[in-house]
Amino acid sequence: MTGEIQENLEKPIEERKYQGIGIRLVSLIIDNIIVGIIIGVIGSMIGFGMTTQKMVPWWIGLLYFVIYIGYFTLLEGSKGQTIGKMVTKIKVVREDGKPIDMNQSLTRNLLRVIDGLFAYLIGAILIWRSDKKQRLGDNIAKTIVVKV
Repeated sequence: MTGEIQENLEKPIEERKYQGIGIRLVSLIIDNIIVGIIIGVIGSMIGFGMTTQKMVPWWIGLLYFVIYIGYFTLLEGSKGQTIGKMVTKIKVVREDGKPIDMNQSLTRNLLRVIDGLFAYLIGAILIWRSDKKQRLGDNIAKTIVVKV
């Protein structure tokens, strides 16, 4: 780690900067591109591409949902960061600054379904209104997103 990142991680949580919509959106776009590539590769391997004229079975949608939620849950639960968060130098931590666990990660990411409604308008409004810049998933899981 660089000296600046290490110094910020050692600061008390009150001194770390909560991260708002802009940087989180950039991170989400990067992550969605990565997840899209993963889903595209898997879809190609099982034979369901964009050119298919047939109805897609329900289990394909469920598989894609599991991949999407799994990507965020596994990376945030193990490292506190997805690839997009690593690139943008932000991290998910508990409200007390400690690393999150898999249960918190799963909770915050399952609630993306609600936060993501209307092109993430619900999540954006909640972040704007929160003093800790928390969306619903963060609030319920007791997590925050900070600069590293």
